[in-house]
Amino acid sequence: MSTVLVNPSLSVPLSRQASIIPGAVGVLVVSSRDDLRRELASRLQSSHWTVHEAPSGASALEKINDRSISLVLLDPDLPDLRVEEFRQILQANYPGVEIVPVNSHTGQPILAVPTPDSPCFELVREVERGGAFKLENADSSYRVATDSKLENGLPGFVGSATAVQRMSAMVRLVAQRDTSVLITGESGTGKDLVANAVHQLSLRRHKPFLAINCAAIPEHLLEAELFGFVKGAFTGAVQSRIGRIHAAQGGTLFLDEIGDLALGLQSKLLRFVEQGEVQRLGSTDTFRVDVRVIAATNANLRRLVQERTFREDLFYRLSVFPIELPPLRDRMSDLDALTQFFLAKFFPHNVTLSPEAAAVLRQHSWPGNVREVRNVIERAGILMGTAREIRPEHIVI
Repeated sequence: MSTVLVNPSLSVPLSRQASIIPGAVGVLVVSSRDDLRRELASRLQSSHWTVHEAPSGASALEKINDRSISLVLLDPDLPDLRVEEFRQILQANYPGVEIVPVNSHTGQPILAVPTPDSPCFELVREVERGGAFKLENADSSYRVATDSKLENGLPGFVGSATAVQRMSAMVRLVAQRDTSVLITGESGTGKDLVANAVHQLSLRRHKPFLAINCAAIPEHLLEAELFGFVKGAFTGAVQSRIGRIHAAQGGTLFLDEIGDLALGLQSKLLRFVEQGEVQRLGSTDTFRVDVRVIAATNANLRRLVQERTFREDLFYRLSVFPIELPPLRDRMSDLDALTQFFLAKFFPHNVTLSPEAAAVLRQHSWPGNVREVRNVIERAGILMGTAREIRPEHIVI
Protein backbone atom coordinates (compact mmCIF):
# COMPACT_ATOMS: atom_id res chain seq x y z
CA MET A 1 0.00 0.00 0.00
CA SER A 2 1.38 3.43 -0.90
CA THR A 3 1.94 6.14 1.68
CA VAL A 4 -1.18 8.06 2.67
CA LEU A 5 -0.91 11.81 3.11
CA VAL A 6 -1.48 13.25 6.56
CA ASN A 7 -3.63 16.36 7.00
CA PRO A 8 -4.83 16.71 10.61
CA SER A 9 -7.02 19.71 9.81
CA LEU A 10 -9.23 17.61 7.56
CA SER A 11 -9.04 14.15 9.10
CA VAL A 12 -11.74 12.78 11.36
CA PRO A 13 -10.90 10.44 14.27
CA LEU A 14 -11.39 6.87 13.14
CA SER A 15 -14.01 4.91 15.02
CA ARG A 16 -13.50 1.20 15.60
CA GLN A 17 -17.11 0.29 14.89
CA ALA A 18 -16.11 -2.51 12.49
CA SER A 19 -13.12 -4.80 12.81
CA ILE A 20 -13.35 -6.32 9.32
CA ILE A 21 -15.50 -5.28 6.37
CA PRO A 22 -18.44 -7.55 7.25
CA GLY A 23 -20.36 -7.20 4.01
CA ALA A 24 -21.63 -4.37 1.89
CA VAL A 25 -20.62 -1.12 3.56
CA GLY A 26 -22.43 2.03 2.48
CA VAL A 27 -20.02 4.56 0.94
CA LEU A 28 -21.01 8.04 -0.23
CA VAL A 29 -18.75 9.79 -2.76
CA VAL A 30 -19.19 13.58 -2.47
CA SER A 31 -17.71 15.88 -5.14
CA SER A 32 -18.91 18.55 -7.55
CA ARG A 33 -16.63 16.93 -10.16
CA ASP A 34 -18.41 14.25 -12.20
CA ASP A 35 -15.13 12.66 -13.31
CA LEU A 36 -13.81 12.37 -9.75
CA ARG A 37 -17.04 10.79 -8.51
CA ARG A 38 -17.05 8.31 -11.39
CA GLU A 39 -13.41 7.36 -10.87
CA LEU A 40 -13.81 6.81 -7.13
CA ALA A 41 -17.04 4.85 -7.58
CA SER A 42 -15.46 2.66 -10.26
CA ARG A 43 -12.75 1.60 -7.82
CA LEU A 44 -15.30 0.44 -5.27
CA GLN A 45 -17.21 -2.06 -7.40
CA SER A 46 -16.54 -5.14 -5.27
CA SER A 47 -19.20 -6.72 -3.06
CA HIS A 48 -17.61 -5.00 -0.04
CA TRP A 49 -19.22 -1.68 -0.96
CA THR A 50 -22.55 -0.12 -1.77
CA VAL A 51 -21.64 3.15 -3.45
CA HIS A 52 -23.78 6.29 -3.67
CA GLU A 53 -22.85 9.66 -5.16
CA ALA A 54 -23.67 13.28 -4.28
CA PRO A 55 -22.61 16.46 -6.14
CA SER A 56 -22.96 18.83 -3.17
CA GLY A 57 -22.99 19.06 0.60
CA ALA A 58 -26.78 19.45 0.84
CA SER A 59 -27.32 16.48 -1.45
CA ALA A 60 -24.89 14.42 0.62
CA LEU A 61 -26.72 15.16 3.88
CA GLU A 62 -30.01 14.17 2.27
CA LYS A 63 -28.59 10.86 1.04
CA ILE A 64 -27.00 10.09 4.41
CA ASN A 65 -30.37 10.68 6.05
CA ASP A 66 -32.16 8.34 3.61
CA ARG A 67 -29.57 5.59 3.21
CA SER A 68 -27.29 3.42 5.32
CA ILE A 69 -23.96 5.23 4.94
CA SER A 70 -20.89 4.37 7.02
CA LEU A 71 -18.09 6.12 5.10
CA VAL A 72 -17.91 9.36 3.15
CA LEU A 73 -15.24 10.04 0.51
CA LEU A 74 -15.25 13.82 0.60
CA ASP A 75 -13.87 16.29 -1.93
CA PRO A 76 -13.42 19.37 0.33
CA ASP A 77 -14.16 21.76 -2.56
CA LEU A 78 -17.93 21.73 -2.01
CA PRO A 79 -20.06 24.05 -4.15
CA ASP A 80 -22.54 24.99 -1.41
CA LEU A 81 -21.01 24.45 2.04
CA ARG A 82 -17.65 25.10 3.58
CA VAL A 83 -16.02 21.80 4.47
CA GLU A 84 -15.91 22.66 8.19
CA GLU A 85 -19.65 23.36 8.18
CA PHE A 86 -20.29 20.02 6.48
CA ARG A 87 -18.14 18.16 8.99
CA GLN A 88 -19.82 19.85 11.96
CA ILE A 89 -23.31 18.99 10.69
CA LEU A 90 -22.27 15.42 9.96
CA GLN A 91 -20.55 14.84 13.29
CA ALA A 92 -23.46 16.38 15.24
CA ASN A 93 -26.17 14.35 13.53
CA TYR A 94 -24.42 11.21 12.26
CA PRO A 95 -21.51 10.56 14.67
CA GLY A 96 -21.04 7.01 13.40
CA VAL A 97 -20.23 8.12 9.85
CA GLU A 98 -16.51 8.47 9.08
CA ILE A 99 -15.06 11.00 6.63
CA VAL A 100 -12.16 10.25 4.31
CA PRO A 101 -11.17 13.51 2.55
CA VAL A 102 -9.65 13.24 -0.93
CA ASN A 103 -7.56 15.68 -2.93
CA SER A 104 -9.86 17.63 -5.27
CA HIS A 105 -7.47 17.32 -8.21
CA THR A 106 -5.69 13.99 -7.78
CA GLY A 107 -8.24 11.85 -5.94
CA GLN A 108 -5.56 10.91 -3.39
CA PRO A 109 -7.00 10.14 0.08
CA ILE A 110 -5.94 12.71 2.68
CA LEU A 111 -6.10 10.81 5.94
CA ALA A 112 -3.97 9.86 8.89
CA VAL A 113 -2.89 6.25 8.29
CA PRO A 114 -5.79 4.03 9.39
CA THR A 115 -5.33 0.95 11.55
CA PRO A 116 -5.72 -2.40 9.75
CA ASP A 117 -8.91 -3.23 11.67
CA SER A 118 -10.64 -0.03 10.58
CA PRO A 119 -13.07 -0.05 7.64
CA CYS A 120 -11.12 2.93 6.31
CA PHE A 121 -8.05 0.74 5.85
CA GLU A 122 -9.76 -1.43 3.24
CA LEU A 123 -11.43 1.60 1.65
CA VAL A 124 -8.17 3.48 1.16
CA ARG A 125 -6.48 0.33 -0.13
CA GLU A 126 -9.24 -0.19 -2.70
CA VAL A 127 -9.05 3.45 -3.85
CA GLU A 128 -5.26 3.38 -4.22
CA ARG A 129 -5.12 -0.07 -5.81
CA GLY A 130 -5.97 1.37 -9.23
CA GLY A 131 -2.88 3.59 -9.31
CA ALA A 132 -2.92 7.19 -10.56
CA PHE A 133 -6.33 8.71 -11.24
CA LYS A 134 -7.28 9.44 -14.84
CA LEU A 135 -8.80 12.87 -14.32
CA GLU A 136 -9.09 15.97 -16.44
CA ASN A 137 -6.38 18.61 -16.35
CA ALA A 138 -6.38 20.19 -12.90
CA ASP A 139 -6.53 23.76 -14.17
CA SER A 140 -9.33 23.10 -16.64
CA SER A 141 -11.29 21.08 -14.08
CA TYR A 142 -10.92 23.94 -11.63
CA ARG A 143 -12.33 26.35 -14.18
CA VAL A 144 -15.29 24.06 -14.76
CA ALA A 145 -15.94 23.79 -11.03
CA THR A 146 -15.56 27.55 -10.62
CA ASP A 147 -17.99 28.30 -13.44
CA SER A 148 -20.48 25.86 -11.93
CA LYS A 149 -20.25 27.55 -8.54
CA LEU A 150 -20.61 31.04 -9.96
CA GLU A 151 -23.77 30.09 -11.80
CA ASN A 152 -25.27 29.63 -8.31
CA GLY A 153 -23.48 32.57 -6.69
CA LEU A 154 -20.41 32.23 -4.50
CA PRO A 155 -19.13 29.29 -2.44
CA GLY A 156 -20.84 29.41 0.94
CA PHE A 157 -22.95 32.47 0.06
CA VAL A 158 -26.68 31.78 -0.19
CA GLY A 159 -28.78 33.93 -2.49
CA SER A 160 -29.67 34.67 -6.09
CA ALA A 161 -31.23 38.14 -5.90
CA THR A 162 -30.17 40.68 -8.51
CA ALA A 163 -28.00 42.53 -5.98
CA VAL A 164 -26.24 39.27 -5.07
CA GLN A 165 -25.67 38.41 -8.74
CA ARG A 166 -24.05 41.81 -9.30
CA MET A 167 -21.84 41.32 -6.26
CA SER A 168 -20.90 37.81 -7.40
CA ALA A 169 -19.90 39.15 -10.80
CA MET A 170 -17.60 41.68 -9.12
CA VAL A 171 -15.98 38.92 -7.07
CA ARG A 172 -15.55 36.84 -10.21
CA LEU A 173 -13.74 39.70 -11.94
CA VAL A 174 -11.28 40.44 -9.16
CA ALA A 175 -10.63 36.95 -7.79
CA GLN A 176 -8.07 36.00 -10.44
CA ARG A 177 -5.97 39.11 -9.79
CA ASP A 178 -3.80 40.12 -6.83
CA THR A 179 -5.60 43.45 -6.40
CA SER A 180 -6.42 44.61 -2.88
CA VAL A 181 -10.14 44.32 -2.13
CA LEU A 182 -12.23 46.34 0.33
CA ILE A 183 -15.52 44.68 1.30
CA THR A 184 -18.11 46.96 2.89
CA GLY A 185 -21.57 46.32 4.24
CA GLU A 186 -23.66 46.24 7.36
CA SER A 187 -22.93 43.83 10.18
CA GLY A 188 -24.20 40.34 9.46
CA THR A 189 -24.24 40.58 5.64
CA GLY A 190 -21.51 37.96 5.12
CA LYS A 191 -18.34 39.96 4.51
CA ASP A 192 -16.19 37.09 5.79
CA LEU A 193 -17.87 34.66 3.36
CA VAL A 194 -17.15 36.96 0.42
CA ALA A 195 -13.52 37.38 1.49
CA ASN A 196 -13.14 33.62 1.66
CA ALA A 197 -14.81 33.28 -1.76
CA VAL A 198 -12.33 35.71 -3.31
CA HIS A 199 -9.51 33.56 -1.97
CA GLN A 200 -11.07 30.23 -2.98
CA LEU A 201 -11.68 31.45 -6.54
CA SER A 202 -8.17 32.87 -6.87
CA LEU A 203 -4.87 31.37 -7.97
CA ARG A 204 -3.81 31.52 -4.30
CA ARG A 205 -6.52 29.06 -3.22
CA HIS A 206 -4.01 26.35 -2.22
CA LYS A 207 -2.07 28.77 0.00
CA PRO A 208 -3.03 30.05 3.47
CA PHE A 209 -6.10 32.18 4.12
CA LEU A 210 -5.58 33.93 7.45
CA ALA A 211 -8.16 36.21 9.05
CA ILE A 212 -7.70 38.63 11.90
CA ASN A 213 -10.29 40.86 13.55
CA CYS A 214 -8.77 44.29 14.08
CA ALA A 215 -11.46 45.22 16.62
CA ALA A 216 -11.07 42.17 18.82
CA ILE A 217 -7.42 42.53 19.85
CA PRO A 218 -5.87 45.41 21.85
CA GLU A 219 -3.49 47.63 19.87
CA HIS A 220 -0.26 46.49 21.55
CA LEU A 221 -1.14 42.84 21.04
CA LEU A 222 -2.44 43.35 17.51
CA GLU A 223 0.90 44.74 16.35
CA ALA A 224 2.70 41.64 17.61
CA GLU A 225 -0.01 39.41 16.12
CA LEU A 226 0.29 41.01 12.68
CA PHE A 227 4.01 41.59 12.38
CA GLY A 228 5.54 39.08 14.79
CA PHE A 229 8.34 39.71 17.27
CA VAL A 230 11.79 38.56 18.32
CA LYS A 231 12.76 37.15 21.69
CA GLY A 232 13.02 39.90 24.29
CA ALA A 233 11.08 42.48 22.25
CA PHE A 234 8.74 43.01 25.20
CA THR A 235 7.93 41.48 28.56
CA GLY A 236 6.75 37.94 27.99
CA ALA A 237 8.41 37.55 24.57
CA VAL A 238 10.34 34.44 25.58
CA GLN A 239 10.83 33.26 22.00
CA SER A 240 10.70 34.74 18.52
CA ARG A 241 7.56 34.34 16.42
CA ILE A 242 6.45 35.32 12.94
CA GLY A 243 3.24 37.29 12.57
CA ARG A 244 0.04 36.59 10.67
CA ILE A 245 1.26 38.55 7.65
CA HIS A 246 4.38 36.42 7.32
CA ALA A 247 2.39 33.22 7.98
CA ALA A 248 0.09 34.07 5.04
CA GLN A 249 3.02 33.96 2.61
CA GLY A 250 1.76 33.18 -0.89
CA GLY A 251 -1.86 33.37 0.22
CA THR A 252 -4.38 35.91 1.49
CA LEU A 253 -4.63 38.02 4.63
CA PHE A 254 -8.15 39.06 5.60
CA LEU A 255 -8.29 42.15 7.83
CA ASP A 256 -11.80 42.25 9.28
CA GLU A 257 -13.14 45.43 10.91
CA ILE A 258 -10.27 47.44 9.40
CA GLY A 259 -12.04 50.67 10.39
CA ASP A 260 -11.21 49.94 14.03
CA LEU A 261 -7.46 49.67 13.41
CA ALA A 262 -5.59 52.09 15.67
CA LEU A 263 -4.08 55.08 13.89
CA GLY A 264 -0.63 54.21 15.23
CA LEU A 265 -0.70 50.84 13.47
CA GLN A 266 -1.98 52.18 10.17
CA SER A 267 1.37 53.60 9.04
CA LYS A 268 3.11 50.28 9.65
CA LEU A 269 0.37 48.43 7.80
CA LEU A 270 0.70 50.90 4.93
CA ARG A 271 4.35 49.99 4.47
CA PHE A 272 3.43 46.33 4.18
CA VAL A 273 0.59 47.02 1.71
CA GLU A 274 2.71 49.34 -0.44
CA GLN A 275 6.08 47.59 -0.39
CA GLY A 276 5.37 44.04 0.72
CA GLU A 277 7.77 44.37 3.63
CA VAL A 278 7.38 43.22 7.23
CA GLN A 279 9.54 44.13 10.22
CA ARG A 280 9.08 42.19 13.44
CA LEU A 281 8.91 43.96 16.79
CA GLY A 282 12.34 44.33 18.35
CA SER A 283 14.19 43.67 15.09
CA THR A 284 15.73 45.78 12.35
CA ASP A 285 15.52 42.96 9.82
CA THR A 286 12.99 43.34 7.02
CA PHE A 287 11.24 40.42 5.34
CA ARG A 288 9.77 40.51 1.85
CA VAL A 289 6.39 38.79 1.62
CA ASP A 290 3.92 37.97 -1.14
CA VAL A 291 0.48 38.30 0.43
CA ARG A 292 -2.81 39.50 -0.99
CA VAL A 293 -4.82 41.81 1.27
CA ILE A 294 -8.60 41.76 1.64
CA ALA A 295 -10.10 44.17 4.15
CA ALA A 296 -13.65 44.52 5.40
CA THR A 297 -15.58 47.04 7.48
CA ASN A 298 -19.09 48.14 8.36
CA ALA A 299 -17.82 51.68 8.95
CA ASN A 300 -17.79 54.59 6.50
CA LEU A 301 -14.05 54.83 5.86
CA ARG A 302 -14.42 58.02 3.82
CA ARG A 303 -15.97 59.71 6.82
CA LEU A 304 -13.22 58.36 9.07
CA VAL A 305 -10.67 59.83 6.66
CA GLN A 306 -12.38 63.21 6.90
CA GLU A 307 -12.36 62.90 10.69
CA ARG A 308 -8.63 62.08 10.52
CA THR A 309 -9.04 58.78 12.34
CA PHE A 310 -8.14 56.74 9.26
CA ARG A 311 -5.19 57.43 6.97
CA GLU A 312 -6.21 58.60 3.52
CA ASP A 313 -3.23 56.92 1.83
CA LEU A 314 -4.05 53.59 3.47
CA PHE A 315 -7.70 53.93 2.48
CA TYR A 316 -6.79 54.31 -1.19
CA ARG A 317 -4.32 51.41 -1.05
CA LEU A 318 -6.93 49.09 0.43
CA SER A 319 -9.89 50.19 -1.68
CA VAL A 320 -8.44 49.54 -5.13
CA PHE A 321 -11.42 47.29 -5.79
CA PRO A 322 -14.38 47.98 -3.47
CA ILE A 323 -17.24 45.47 -3.13
CA GLU A 324 -20.39 46.51 -1.28
CA LEU A 325 -22.66 43.82 0.15
CA PRO A 326 -26.40 44.45 0.06
CA PRO A 327 -28.36 44.31 3.32
CA LEU A 328 -30.98 41.58 3.57
CA ARG A 329 -33.84 44.10 3.33
CA ASP A 330 -32.65 44.82 -0.23
CA ARG A 331 -32.74 41.14 -1.22
CA MET A 332 -35.78 39.78 0.60
CA SER A 333 -36.35 37.36 -2.28
CA ASP A 334 -33.47 35.35 -0.76
CA LEU A 335 -35.14 34.99 2.66
CA ASP A 336 -36.78 31.64 1.87
CA ALA A 337 -33.50 30.19 0.57
CA LEU A 338 -31.65 31.42 3.65
CA THR A 339 -34.31 29.97 5.94
CA GLN A 340 -34.12 26.58 4.24
CA PHE A 341 -30.32 26.67 4.38
CA PHE A 342 -30.28 27.21 8.14
CA LEU A 343 -33.04 24.63 8.68
CA ALA A 344 -30.87 22.08 6.86
CA LYS A 345 -27.79 23.21 8.76
CA PHE A 346 -29.26 22.94 12.25
CA PHE A 347 -32.00 20.33 11.73
CA PRO A 348 -31.28 17.95 8.84
CA HIS A 349 -33.93 15.48 10.05
CA ASN A 350 -36.92 16.94 8.19
CA VAL A 351 -37.80 19.89 10.43
CA THR A 352 -40.22 22.15 8.55
CA LEU A 353 -41.38 25.75 8.77
CA SER A 354 -45.12 26.33 8.89
CA PRO A 355 -46.63 28.82 6.41
CA GLU A 356 -47.68 31.01 9.33
CA ALA A 357 -44.12 31.09 10.70
CA ALA A 358 -42.76 31.88 7.24
CA ALA A 359 -45.18 34.81 7.04
CA VAL A 360 -43.85 36.15 10.36
CA LEU A 361 -40.30 36.01 9.00
CA ARG A 362 -41.27 37.86 5.82
CA GLN A 363 -42.83 40.72 7.81
CA HIS A 364 -39.58 41.45 9.68
CA SER A 365 -37.09 44.03 8.39
CA TRP A 366 -33.99 42.08 9.53
CA PRO A 367 -31.68 44.86 10.78
CA GLY A 368 -29.21 42.14 11.83
CA ASN A 369 -29.21 40.74 8.29
CA VAL A 370 -28.28 37.11 7.61
CA ARG A 371 -26.74 36.63 11.05
CA GLU A 372 -30.09 37.52 12.58
CA VAL A 373 -31.87 34.95 10.38
CA ARG A 374 -29.42 32.30 11.54
CA ASN A 375 -30.00 33.17 15.20
CA VAL A 376 -33.80 33.24 14.86
CA ILE A 377 -33.91 29.82 13.16
CA GLU A 378 -31.54 28.27 15.69
CA ARG A 379 -33.53 29.75 18.58
CA ALA A 380 -36.82 28.52 17.09
CA GLY A 381 -35.41 25.01 16.88
CA ILE A 382 -34.70 25.08 20.61
CA LEU A 383 -38.11 26.51 21.52
CA MET A 384 -40.05 23.93 19.48
CA GLY A 385 -38.67 21.15 21.71
CA THR A 386 -39.45 17.72 20.28
CA ALA A 387 -41.85 19.01 17.62
CA ARG A 388 -40.93 18.69 13.94
CA GLU A 389 -42.45 21.97 12.73
CA ILE A 390 -41.50 25.55 13.58
CA ARG A 391 -44.63 27.60 14.27
CA PRO A 392 -45.15 31.36 14.89
CA GLU A 393 -44.91 30.95 18.66
CA HIS A 394 -41.38 29.62 18.19
CA ILE A 395 -40.27 32.74 16.29
CA VAL A 396 -38.75 35.27 18.70
CA ILE A 397 -37.63 38.48 17.00
